[in-house]
Amino acid sequence: MKPKKNPKLEIGRNSSLYFAIGLNLMLLLSWQMLEFKTYENDVVSIDVLEVVSEFEEEIPVLDQVALPPPPPPPAVLQENLQIVEDVEDVEETIIESSETDQSDAIVEVIHVEDVEVVEIEEEVEVAFAVIEDVPVFPGCEGLSKSKSKECFQKKMQEHVVKHFTYPAAALDLGIQGRVSIIFTIDTQGYVAGIRSRGPDKILEKEAERIIGLLPKMRPGKQRGKPVKVSYAVPIFFKYQEG
Repeated sequence: MKPKKNPKLEIGRNSSLYFAIGLNLMLLLSWQMLEFKTYENDVVSIDVLEVVSEFEEEIPVLDQVALPPPPPPPAVLQENLQIVEDVEDVEETIIESSETDQSDAIVEVIHVEDVEVVEIEEEVEVAFAVIEDVPVFPGCEGLSKSKSKECFQKKMQEHVVKHFTYPAAALDLGIQGRVSIIFTIDTQGYVAGIRSRGPDKILEKEAERIIGLLPKMRPGKQRGKPVKVSYAVPIFFKYQEG
């Protein structure tokens, strides 16, 4: 039986040779591509420089204004010295000393009876705790000293409760606390010198307003004379949460 294909025309017989040749060609081409070098060409810009001649403007010459002449130099005053012969007698002035010594007698004598003594009353401020006669609050008249002091303190508490108002601004800000008030009852029975110290100015202002509404009292006395009496009272500002 005859073969169908011609062995001389078999294509796959030299395929390995062709593959080796193709591989070498590709390696050679790749090596050439890696070794290829390029260089940048410097670009030179050539411009045309145009020179324009400058125009010189002629400045007109103005007529010079004649300046006023400078003021003349001040005149030099020459002192004429006249020599006078010392022929006149000069009277010397004798200055007497005003100092005195023990030998000088004192003519004017002041007697003790002629000196008028003026008593100056000093304003004394006494604390409420040590005052002999406490100020009398309206409604506490005719009581003993101990009862008058208890009545004063009771009336003071009732006054604070009656006129107490919690400031709305303090409620909105959540401010509370104790305000210490110190004031004096003067010799006329009026409240004066109100001072306060607390956690906030809003509460201090309200506490001073309450004390400022105190009525006129009968002034306190020390050794039978009206004196200023200092008093301190705490005012508590506290609200219940919830």
